[in-house]
Amino acid sequence: MVSRSVLHRTNAATLLAVLCCSAASAATVTLRGAGATFPAPLYQAWGTAYTLKSGVEVVYEAVGSGLGLDRLRAHQIDFGASDAPLTAQELSSEGLVQFPVVVGGVVPIINVTGIPPGRLKMTGRVLADVYLGRIRRWNEAPIAALNPDITLPSANITVVHRSDSSGSSMLWTDYLSRSSESWRSEVGTSLTPRWPTGVAASGNEGVASYVERTRFALGYVEFYYARNHRLSDVAVRNRSGHFVRAGPDAFRAAAKAVKWGSIESMGQLPTDASGPESWPITGASFVLVAGHSGSGERTREVLRFFDWALHEGEPMVHHLEYVPVPQTVVEQFPGMWEAIRDSGGKPVWP
Repeated sequence: MVSRSVLHRTNAATLLAVLCCSAASAATVTLRGAGATFPAPLYQAWGTAYTLKSGVEVVYEAVGSGLGLDRLRAHQIDFGASDAPLTAQELSSEGLVQFPVVVGGVVPIINVTGIPPGRLKMTGRVLADVYLGRIRRWNEAPIAALNPDITLPSANITVVHRSDSSGSSMLWTDYLSRSSESWRSEVGTSLTPRWPTGVAASGNEGVASYVERTRFALGYVEFYYARNHRLSDVAVRNRSGHFVRAGPDAFRAAAKAVKWGSIESMGQLPTDASGPESWPITGASFVLVAGHSGSGERTREVLRFFDWALHEGEPMVHHLEYVPVPQTVVEQFPGMWEAIRDSGGKPVWP
C-alpha cells in the first residue's frame, strides 16, 4: 500500500512536471547558452524557474569554458559562460560584452578511507608538488608534516585533472602558480595546461565521479560537485597563514577582500586573496554576449533572463552554495548593457 506522504510527493512532482511542460510548450523563445561547468547547476536551476515564470525556455549546456566560447564565436548559442574572462582587448576585437554573474570556489577533493571532510590539510606548494609528480604517495613527508594527527596510507596518489578547456583548471593552475615557483615556471596558468602527471576527466562532473570511484584519488572541482558527490574536501592554507575549509562564507570573504573596480576593467578575481577567512581558490563566472547582433531581440531576452536571475534568483544562489556578486557590481550592468546594439545601431536594452 502506498502511503499518503508518498502520494503527496508523487503528485507534487507530477504537478511540477506538468507546469514545466506547459511552460515549455508555450515558450515563444528558446535561449541557448553553453560553457563553464563551474556555474552549470545554478544556470540550469535559474533556467527552469525562469521558464515557469516567463514561458521563455533557457537551455544551458555544461561543455567547459573554452568550448562555450568557441560556440559563441561561431554564433551557435545566444550566450557563453567562462570562468576565465576575456581581456578588454579580446572583447573589443571580437565584439563581445562580458559581466560576472556568480562567485564560487574550486576545491581539492580526496577519496581516502578514514579521513573525514576538511580534516586533511595541504598548502598550495604541496598541492603543486603532487600535480608535478614530485609527491607520489600519501604518507610522504611534506603531507605528513602538515597532518601529524592523521595516519596516512602508503598508497600512491591518483592525480585527477580536467581533460577539457576549463575555467576551473585556470583557477586551479593560477593558484598553484602563485604558490609554487616550480609550477609557475614549468606549467603556468592555463585553461588547457600540459599536465605533468595524472589522469584526465571531462568537466567538474567527470572529475568528481572519477575521484568518487577511485581509492586514494585527489582532484579539484567546483564546490557544488564536491557536496553533490559527498566527497571529502581538503583544508588549504590561505595567504594569511590560516587553514580554511571551502564554503560560501569563505568564498564571500575572498570576494570582499578583492577590489572589483569598474566593469570595463574587471578581470577574474585573483586567487589567494588576503584575509584570515578567505578561501584561496575563489573565482567568478562570467557571461558573454555579442555586442552587435541581428535584430537584437535574442540578446535582449538573454539580458532579461540575467536581470531577473540577479534580482530574483538569489535564493537559488544560496541554496546551491554559491555567492552573489556584490550589489555594487550588479548596479553597473544596465549602463554597460545599454552599449549593446542591434544591426541597425539601436540599443537592445532596456
